[in-house]
Order: sequence, then structure tokens, then C-alpha cells
Amino acid sequence: MATTMGRLDSANLNGGQKLAVKYFLVAGILFGAQILFGLISGLQYLMPELLYGVLDFSVNRMVHINALVVWLLYGFLGSVYWMLEEESQHEVVGLKLGNLIFWVLTSAVTVVVLVYLLVQVGPGNQTSLWLINEGREYIEAPRWADIGIVVSVLVFFYNVATTFSKGRYTGIAGVLVLDLLALFGLYLAGMFYTPNISVDQYWWWWVIHLWVEATWEVMVACIMAYGLMKVLGVRRKIVETWLYIEVALMFGSGILGLGHHYFWIGTPEYWFTIGGLFSALEPVPLVAMVVHAVFDAGARHAKNSNHPTMAWLIAHAFGNFFGAGVWGFMHTLPQINLYTHGTQWSASHGHLAFFGAYATIIIAFFYLAAQRWRGGVWMSGELPGNGWKWKWALGLLNLGMIGMTVALLISGYEQSQIERAIEGSSWIGYFAAQAHPWFIQGMWWREAFGVMFALGFVLLVWDLLTIGKGETRAQQAIAAE
Repeated sequence: MATTMGRLDSANLNGGQKLAVKYFLVAGILFGAQILFGLISGLQYLMPELLYGVLDFSVNRMVHINALVVWLLYGFLGSVYWMLEEESQHEVVGLKLGNLIFWVLTSAVTVVVLVYLLVQVGPGNQTSLWLINEGREYIEAPRWADIGIVVSVLVFFYNVATTFSKGRYTGIAGVLVLDLLALFGLYLAGMFYTPNISVDQYWWWWVIHLWVEATWEVMVACIMAYGLMKVLGVRRKIVETWLYIEVALMFGSGILGLGHHYFWIGTPEYWFTIGGLFSALEPVPLVAMVVHAVFDAGARHAKNSNHPTMAWLIAHAFGNFFGAGVWGFMHTLPQINLYTHGTQWSASHGHLAFFGAYATIIIAFFYLAAQRWRGGVWMSGELPGNGWKWKWALGLLNLGMIGMTVALLISGYEQSQIERAIEGSSWIGYFAAQAHPWFIQGMWWREAFGVMFALGFVLLVWDLLTIGKGETRAQQAIAAE
């Protein structure tokens, strides 16, 4: 394939990578929207009159969270398309259909967001359920959009499974194909209602937890394995061994760990022990994969072909471990969750977990894409200007996220003490906790660190658009797989 060194040119990409770039571009736009609506909703916590009657807090928060879920989903789809031809050693099967579904899905996302913003109030009925909002937290998309998401993932599954079946079928391929079956299958659990609220919440958690915390975790492991091989030349048997361990732990702990959502919805008490014990084990194999890969690369004196990607892969390993593992385990034991459930403690865990476990790995692939899109340019040491933009973006985004996490944790501690422990989860306790100076200070610090995070995002976009521009050196050679 002819390459054009130092400038963005689609001739540098294969068919799957051209489609991946489209997904990455939309993911970046939605990432920015998520940050914007997060900053606005954070201010509304502190100034409830802000945009009252124009953009309600409930809508703001909904767009903030849904933009997060959708941009991460776009990032994952793009990452798999990016690696698909190289991993299978075969052209993507059904690529035209894949491109068509991209435009259909993107159009649907645009319509859903506009409906959220333009239709903010009104009665809930069968019509609104199908056309406007399902009213279920985190999966508010109307029913027609739910069906569209499932169809899109089915086409994605067809592209991936058929391509691997006609080309090379690796360990990564086997895990990925099976995982994609669960990716569309589990989402179906959120598309029906039951009259019993406990049963309804039970199936709702199968989407919120298993769709995100199990199928996404396994997909991330596949993406991580490919990324480590591309950047460090890590041996396949190392990453695939940890990949199999990840799948085993997902079945052994991820499904049982789902029980930490069952504490207070009327399910049997044995879920207290099961859910509290198993919920924090999922990130362990991903951390071990990265540590083993870096150790192996060091032992072989291997070179690193993309410094920004490697930095974000390491940020992912530790962000996943602390955000999803440590921060999750801190409040999933039922004895603790009794006081922390539904406070800002949960939001603290959610922010660090989603960023550490998912956003970081997608940003790593953004840099892989930028390198290849510019013709495979040099992105190791001695970048022009010492590569200050990617380093500052990495620092501001991670420090901003850590700051928001700690600020929310402080507010959550105060809520747990006053609202739960002292006032016994009463309305009086709720309002006393919301008005306490420590809570307010924590929320202001959350907003300040949110601004830092937003500045990091701006710098990240600037760097991705300019890194490697005009570069004439080819990328650092690495050991063969």
C-alpha cells in the first residue's frame, strides 16, 4: 500500500481503518458534548436557577451520561474495525453495509439528542416510550433507537465474524466474536418491562452492569492485546493467555459481581455476600496483561513505536484497576453500601471507572490511528517540541479526573455521614446534607477540576490534529510478533 508520509491521507488506510476513522471522529465530537453538558449540569447543582425552564438539569444529566455511553461505544466499534483487517489478514467482509450502518446509527443518535433537548416535559405513555424517552435511567433512548442499536451491533457482529471466518482466526478473534454475541444479546434485557419493580430493576441491571462491565471489559481486553502487540511487539501468547484469564474471571466474577446491584431491590439476602465479594475482580487480568507485557518488552530490550499510545495504555491499566476495582470495591460491600448507595460516592466511582477503564484505551487508539493516517510517522522519543501537547493533555485529563473523583468522594462522605448515618435517609437528612458547606465545597472543586479536564480535552484534540504533521521519519521499528 502506498503511503503519504507526514500528512493525513486516506490512501494510508485499509478499508476497515477508513470506517474506523469515521467512528473515531464522531466519538471525539460526542466526548466534547459529554464534557460540555457535564460542566453545565455541575453548575446547576450549585445554582439551581441556571437555565431553569430552558435546559432542565434532568435533561442535562441525561445527555451527559448518554453521550458518555455512546461515544465509548463508537470508540470500541472504531477500534475493532481498526484492527480487523490486520488481525484477520483479510479485507472486511460487508464493508459497504458497515458504512451504511455507521451513517444510520449516527443519524439516529443526532435525532435522539435533539428530541431530548426539544421535548423536555410531558406525560409518559406508550407513544413517548417509542418516540421520545423510555424513562429508564441510563438507557433513556426511545424504543425505536434501542432497536436501531441492536441492529447496528448485529451488522457489526456480521462484519467481524465473517471476516475472521474467511481469514486468520486467532485467540483474539475467538474471544471477540463470542463477546459481540453478548454485546447485542444483553442489550435486549433492557427492552421490556415487568409490573414488579424488583424484577424490572433486576433485568435493568443486566444491561447497566453486564453490558458495560462485562462485555465492554472483554472487548477492551481484546483491543488492549492488539495495541500492546502493535506498540511494543509483545508476544501473542502472553496477551492471549491473559485474555483467556479475563474471560474466565468475567464468567467467574463479573456475573456474580452483578449482585452488588441487588442489595436494595428486594432480592434474597445471599446476594449481599456474593455481590460484595466478587464485584472487584474483573480489572485484575488487564493490569496483569500490561505489567507482563512491559516486563517482557524490557527483558527483550524492545522499542516503543508510539509513546502517546503506550502512555495511555498504561494510564488505562491503572485507571481500570483503581477506578473499577479499588474505587468500586470501596463501596460495594453491603455494610458500606447501606450508607453510600445513591450518594456522590457512587458518582465518584462512576467517573473514575468509566474514564480509567474505557476512555483511556480509546484515546490510545486515537493516537494509533493518527500515526497510521499520517503514513506511519515517527511517534517515539524526540518529537518536535518534545511532544509537550500530548504530555500536557495526558496530565490535564488525568489530574482533572482524579480531582473530580476526590471532590465527589468528599461530598459523598459528607452525605453518608449526615444524610444516612445521622438522619437515617430521611428527607430532612437529604436537604441537610445538600446544604452542608463540605458538600458545597466538594461540588465547587468538582466543577473546577471539570474545567481542567475540559482544557485537557481541547489540548488532546489539538494534538491529535497536528501530531506527525510534516514528519519525514518513519515510525520506530519493533520486534516481529
